[in-house]
Amino acid sequence: MTRKHDMTAPELLAQYGPRESMEYDVVIVGGGPAGLSAAIRLKQIAAAKGGEVNVVVLEKGSEPGAHILSGAVMDPIAITELFPDWKERGAPLNQPVTGDDILFLSETGATRTPDFLVPDCFHNHGNYVISLGAVTKWLGEQAEALGVEIFPGFTAAEVLYDEQGRVKGVATGNLGIGKDGQPHDGFQLGMELLGKYTLFAEGARGHLGKQLIANYNLTEGRDPQSFAIGIKELWEVPADKAQPGRVVHTAGWPLSDNSFGGGFLYHLEGNKVTLGYVLGLDYQNPWMSPFEEMQRWKTHPAVRAHIEGGKRIGYGARAINNGGLQALPKLVFPGGALLGCDAGTLNASRIKGSHAAIKTGMLAAEAAFDALAAGRAQDELAAYPDAFEQSWLHAELQRTKNFKLWFKKGKLIGQLMTGIEQWLLPKLGMKVPPWTLHSAVPDHLYLKPADQCPKIEYPKPDGKISFDKLSSVFISNTNHEENQPAHLTLKDASVPVQLNLARFAGPESRYCPAGVYEFVKNDDGSDRLQINAQNCVHCKTCDIKDPTQNIVWVTPEGGGGPNYAGM
Repeated sequence: MTRKHDMTAPELLAQYGPRESMEYDVVIVGGGPAGLSAAIRLKQIAAAKGGEVNVVVLEKGSEPGAHILSGAVMDPIAITELFPDWKERGAPLNQPVTGDDILFLSETGATRTPDFLVPDCFHNHGNYVISLGAVTKWLGEQAEALGVEIFPGFTAAEVLYDEQGRVKGVATGNLGIGKDGQPHDGFQLGMELLGKYTLFAEGARGHLGKQLIANYNLTEGRDPQSFAIGIKELWEVPADKAQPGRVVHTAGWPLSDNSFGGGFLYHLEGNKVTLGYVLGLDYQNPWMSPFEEMQRWKTHPAVRAHIEGGKRIGYGARAINNGGLQALPKLVFPGGALLGCDAGTLNASRIKGSHAAIKTGMLAAEAAFDALAAGRAQDELAAYPDAFEQSWLHAELQRTKNFKLWFKKGKLIGQLMTGIEQWLLPKLGMKVPPWTLHSAVPDHLYLKPADQCPKIEYPKPDGKISFDKLSSVFISNTNHEENQPAHLTLKDASVPVQLNLARFAGPESRYCPAGVYEFVKNDDGSDRLQINAQNCVHCKTCDIKDPTQNIVWVTPEGGGGPNYAGM
């Protein structure tokens, strides 16, 4: 007999099934820029050719844009291809970039890079400072106007395969499961959404994308993907501090070792400033806290000057991929494809991924439409990676293919070689570096034992410029249904204390930017890991950085998580 808390998904299906199903031509998982652009492009082509294509988009957030987090400075190249008339349509790209500052920080000073020495990848003339959440919401409106069905608040929890092992769709998560794993009064089985093709656009370290990559061995012959965590805040500043369109990037302090990282600060319209800190998840010191590094960075005079006297109105965090072209998995498999950051197409040197997401969504849509028109289904959309390799996006990623990899050799080497590859070579007429670097070590293997690293003492927050984690999570509007199984799961419950705490001083209590993980004492004085899943902002850092890969992020009930506004 199955114990209450052991009830499994197959047992739920056996008792309450079968699940209802709906059939579409194309099922898209993820209502971000990549997924929505794919849906839009499919409908555009169908309208142009007098055909019909049925498209559904699943979005785990409460609405498109609710879970979107980005810098964001947007290169309009891809959205202009998708909607040449985006200005007339009212796309919220309102603030052109008016100037770039590249600052190297010491503890108290800042040195600005002269404009003529700024590498091409950091030039933002012609780009826009945006709220990517607002742009995503707008894309959702355009998609619905074209007849795309969007299901917000629904998580794609399971990949569905046919008898030949091809992807045939996804199943949404069950609703109304209590913490004990038992269905309660509000129980409702998930639904099957079946498609001739299924496109996955979940963002970096997608829950299902990770499974597909493993199932089809899509990374064979590729470098392991590398990631960073981006921690972001939105501020409202006094009018005399507003510099609409000003873009600032920083390197150097507060990092004192060879960790990969830096800050960004962008002035939006309406006296708003979006700022944040990016730290590579290949850092070595387990005492490091990305959240605390970001809070400390804001206290630097060159950063503080932009926000002092203002009010913090938003907070969030998200992992981003930065492994480059060498770390891209194979983009297609029988029945579907990976789009945008689910594949890893962000350009780390530019800190830009939204234009890449839109472009990959368009390319995959064009391949899927042609396949449908030819009567095909559930095969490999080979035309998609072929078109990607011929695209401006692939050429762009070729130019910056070594960016993160040079920094793995040390900060000085990284800065020097970025200057050579992104500044000197273009002046010599070489758009693509003639050499290609590789890495074989995933991020989670970089941590050193705690006793081999200097302990980092972070200053206490002042409540004006710097803040604590819980007050930050509060303004991210994060919420999860409390009576549900934790969506942050452990393969082995003994590992956090016996290995992570003993060897690495419990790094999960520091790398999580939301206070999800904390080590507490039992009555007998022993340690245990407490998981506050309610706080989770879905950044995926734990799934990436856990040194034993013992933590597995799974989908919570639909609609749970952050509810970002203006981010």
